[in-house]
Amino acid sequence: MWTITWMSLANIYYELPALRILTDGYITRLPQNAFFGGGGGLAETRQAFKPDVGAVTRVLTALGGPSSVNLLLTGHSHFDHSFDTATWSRLTNARIVGSKTTCFQATAENIPADRCTAVYGGEKIALADGVTLHVVRWNHSGDPATNPEQHNPVELEATPRPDPQTGGLHAGVAEDFPNGGGGRGFLFVVDGPDGRFSWFYQNSASAADLHVPIVVGGTNYGAPIDNLKAVLRAAGLGSVDLWIGTGGLPVAQLVLPVIRPKAYLPIHWDGLWGAFQAGVPRPYSDPALEELIAKSRVQLLKPNQYLDKWRLDPNGVRPLQNDAVKQALGF
Repeated sequence: MWTITWMSLANIYYELPALRILTDGYITRLPQNAFFGGGGGLAETRQAFKPDVGAVTRVLTALGGPSSVNLLLTGHSHFDHSFDTATWSRLTNARIVGSKTTCFQATAENIPADRCTAVYGGEKIALADGVTLHVVRWNHSGDPATNPEQHNPVELEATPRPDPQTGGLHAGVAEDFPNGGGGRGFLFVVDGPDGRFSWFYQNSASAADLHVPIVVGGTNYGAPIDNLKAVLRAAGLGSVDLWIGTGGLPVAQLVLPVIRPKAYLPIHWDGLWGAFQAGVPRPYSDPALEELIAKSRVQLLKPNQYLDKWRLDPNGVRPLQNDAVKQALGF
C-alpha cells in the first residue's frame, strides 16, 4: 500500500511497500521569542538549542519504532525543516538526502558524513523497485527586498560549531540554518504492476522569482519553474497525480499549469510556533487558492488534524483512518 501522512508543517511521511520515507520531520518547536532580526524576524537566535529528542522519539514510537523510517529527505535547511533531521537519523540509522547545508548540520550533530547525500537539482535516484525520485532545484518564499536572509539562496560551507556549553546549534536563518541554496522539490514516479502514478512535493516557494535562475557560488542551477518542466519531461510526465505544496495563490497560478495535478494537499499553513502535541491550531482556509483549485478541477485534500493519512495509487487519492497512531500521540 502506498500511503501519505501529513505530520504538521511540511512534514510528510510516505509508506511504500519496501521503503519508509520522512520528509523534513520537524517535531521540536523552538520558541518564537528566541528569534530576532532580519526582514522576517528569524535571522538570529539569542541562544543555542538542541532537538527535543523525547518528542521525536514519541512520534517515532507511534509510527512503529526505528524500522518505520529508513530514508530522510529535507526540502530545505531552515530550522523548521531540518532541525530534527540528525535526531531522526540517529534514532533510525536512516540515510539523509538534502542540501549540502543539511549534511553539514547533520555532521555537526555527529552523524557520519557518508550517511548524508547532498543533492543540487536534476538528480534521478532509484529508491526501490519501480520507484524513482527526481530532485528539482527550487527557491524559497519571500523576495530579496523584504527578507533576503530567508529568501536568498545560501549554503553553509562548513560544519557549524556546536555551542561549547550546551552542544546546541543556533537556529537562525542567518546562522547555522540558512535555506541550503534555495530549496529542493521532489518528484516521485512509481511504475507498479497496476500502472504509473506520481506526486510532486515542495515545501516553500516564491512567485517573485520562480522564473529567475538560482545562482550560488557562481554556479547557475536554473530557474525553478524551468527545472520543474525539465524534470517532468525527463520523467515522461505531462501531469502528476498529486501536488503536495505551499505558496498560496501566487505560486499555484504558476505551478498548476505546469504539473496539472489531479489532487492538491496544502502544507506549511499551520504556523511555526504551536506545540506539536497540541494539534492543528486552526482549520485550513485559503479562499482564493481554494477557488482556483476548484476552477482547475483539482481535488483538494483539506487536512483536519496532524497525522491525517491518504492512500495514493493509479486510481487516485482517498483518505484512510489513522486512529491508532493519532491516539498514541493524543490527537
